[in-house]
Amino acid sequence: MKTVKGKRILITGAAMGMGKIYAELSVQENASALVLWDVNSKALFLTAKELKSDSTKIFTDVVDISDREKVRNAVSKIDSQLGGIDIIINNAGIVRGKYFWEHDPKSDIEATMAVNALGPMYLTRFLLPKMLSDKSGEFRIVNISSAAGLISNPKMSVYCASKWAETGWSDSLRLELVQACYGHVKVTTVNPAYISTGMFEGVKGMLFTPILTPEYVTSKVWEAMKKGKPRLLLPWTIYLSNALRGILPISVFDWIADNIFGVYKTMEGFKGRS
Repeated sequence: MKTVKGKRILITGAAMGMGKIYAELSVQENASALVLWDVNSKALFLTAKELKSDSTKIFTDVVDISDREKVRNAVSKIDSQLGGIDIIINNAGIVRGKYFWEHDPKSDIEATMAVNALGPMYLTRFLLPKMLSDKSGEFRIVNISSAAGLISNPKMSVYCASKWAETGWSDSLRLELVQACYGHVKVTTVNPAYISTGMFEGVKGMLFTPILTPEYVTSKVWEAMKKGKPRLLLPWTIYLSNALRGILPISVFDWIADNIFGVYKTMEGFKGRS
């Protein structure tokens, strides 16, 4: 896929941050239709207003992706309006930065798992059948996970759990599509380090791993998506950390991660989005 021109694209968490940038890229490349989902109705309206385009039809919907039936109903609306989606960008996410025993079972644990892990599964499950049935088309599913879906970290236990779940599901889905001969549907799993979107306000960067800009990450994701690249880890140190974790004894890796790279201290000043 060289361009998204003529494609129907759905982006979750589209009102601000990286979701908004993906929307801007979609309009720049003349997508035929752009569906923007978010729970922030005011920000969503403003983003859609800014994106107004003659070549791209823009649709907005206030959807809580953690609510399975709301996702199902919103997808039914898309089917009646557009007949389906060509590119899904599962971008929405939340984070709670505290020790596990400080998490509220409902507002922290259930909410994080529902938004970060179950939401992308619900949405993809409801949209995927039409993708599978159209073998003449070219489809993409992009799942924005996290480096926390590969590496454990203090004060991120539930967030890590949600992102490990999303990473495992996403890459397994990729394999299932290959095995079942649905090569026209490609899945890209993205595992970036911290991004300066406000969601991780207050975190500290790691050795050789600066806090990434949303513009840099979205540009890399966009190209990986069009190429149908299976995995994208950003920056290069995430590949290194993942490899070291696999070959070193746990005690050795923990010491290096904590005392050399500073991974385990990154959340000490976490504030999150205000």
